[in-house]
Amino acid sequence: MKFKTAIRSNLSLFVIAVLTFSVVSGCSDKKPRDSSTGQKVILYAEFMHEVNSFSPVITTELNFKADHLIFGEDVPASAIEEDKQLAGFLSAVEKSGRGNIKAVPILQAKSMSGGPVDSLFYAKIRKLILKAAGSQQQVDGVYLSLHGAMGVQGMFDPEGDLITSLREVVGPDVPIAVTFDLHANVTKRRAENADIIVGYHTNPHRDHFKTAFKAGDLLIRTVLGEIVPVMIVNKMKLLKGGGINIDFLPPFRKIFASMKKMEKQSDVLSVSFFPVHIWIDEPELGYSTVAITNGKADLSRKRADEISEMAWAVRDVPQPEGNTPEEAVAMARDKKVARALGTLVFCDVSDAVGTGTPGESTWILKALVENGSEMTSYITLRDEAAVRKVWNSGVGDEVTLTVGGKIDTVYNQSFTCTGIVTLKQETSFGKTVIVKHNGVHLILSELPMASRTPADFKDLGLSIWKADIVVVKNLFPFRYNYLLYNRKTVNVISPGLSSTDPFALNYKNIPRPIYPLDKIDSWR
Repeated sequence: MKFKTAIRSNLSLFVIAVLTFSVVSGCSDKKPRDSSTGQKVILYAEFMHEVNSFSPVITTELNFKADHLIFGEDVPASAIEEDKQLAGFLSAVEKSGRGNIKAVPILQAKSMSGGPVDSLFYAKIRKLILKAAGSQQQVDGVYLSLHGAMGVQGMFDPEGDLITSLREVVGPDVPIAVTFDLHANVTKRRAENADIIVGYHTNPHRDHFKTAFKAGDLLIRTVLGEIVPVMIVNKMKLLKGGGINIDFLPPFRKIFASMKKMEKQSDVLSVSFFPVHIWIDEPELGYSTVAITNGKADLSRKRADEISEMAWAVRDVPQPEGNTPEEAVAMARDKKVARALGTLVFCDVSDAVGTGTPGESTWILKALVENGSEMTSYITLRDEAAVRKVWNSGVGDEVTLTVGGKIDTVYNQSFTCTGIVTLKQETSFGKTVIVKHNGVHLILSELPMASRTPADFKDLGLSIWKADIVVVKNLFPFRYNYLLYNRKTVNVISPGLSSTDPFALNYKNIPRPIYPLDKIDSWR
């Protein structure tokens, strides 16, 4: 079923529940904006969170403060230091704006992935953004850096709510540009109320800066009357497919290579592909494709359809097979040469903090303690109660702890082990301690650790070169962050909240039919 709209409107509950749509944002006969002299004003803000709808842990203001929660004039310095989305946008202001654009910061709010955001905190940030937009005397454009897979207590599609509410404040003629993570769940409200949607072209993500620069450049050129962006958004009846979903490996390599070629064509401004974050339980869940051209709706539709067809064609490519924790430990023991030359990286697929899980799974820890403690291993685990107990002990003390199984009591089990306290340290993850059982270094923290980079371990005084096994709790970033050290990646599968098998997830609100849960013949 297709929908075409040339004006923005509120959606009925019926329309929201519809799975497949194609939305036209902007009109091919729309005239360029007024390009008269005078500095144009663009507001910008970042509000990023990736939800795991199945996690019982609420993401609070504390989680944002542990990452980024910065307001007003303090935002630019933080953005430049981080050198990601907001820095990319500010670079576009400088280079594409050529002194004709004044960028006004609102906030930078980012959190580690987790359960739904506290509704009161969301309302607080939403109000702040809308108030800033409403009180600004002149607004010629808005840039939002969002994740695209945010979840909030008691509501569906919070980012759609934010964009729609912002549209109501600034009016129908002020262009809004949005950048999304590659795993965004693009909804109809977002498609109808944003003029420009641009997504990452990499997974693992490496183009945060570049993506925001592109979105900023398109927004600035729109504000200055140089282009008229016309955007087509396709929603697909597709939940999972394409194997491991890495941009430089088959089968997605062909899709992203095709997108780059498309963007070199005349009048094609941007093409994006969103193979969705599957741990969202919402009524519009599914893949999306987006194409933006300079005033040519038919061309936008053609390019968006081509990417949709390519994604549908590889829907049957399976995920890489994984190993049980016991199999993984046995494999590591046999890989003596690999361990001598570097380390083996265990990807904890089923408790991937990067997808929003609590980070307290004990399945791999149990296997290491019982079957692999002669090897040197590093493993993180979030357990506030255990950290408090160890914090009251001294370095060098022996402690016996029962860890895990306190948050996720459905898939996880507690585990008891004894070890020596070797470190107590305040970190960005709260109080953090290391308890060593023979070669097993159990890193306990108050907040979940995704261990995306070697620095997460190095900052605790641990050498990656000395480790036989490093356990990471993210699905993609480690694959390039650990290249120097990693001699073999082992995908470890156990019961958990981030299962990559959609049949194992307890969906209650997603649209049906949808592939692969249902047998269907088309993505439309």
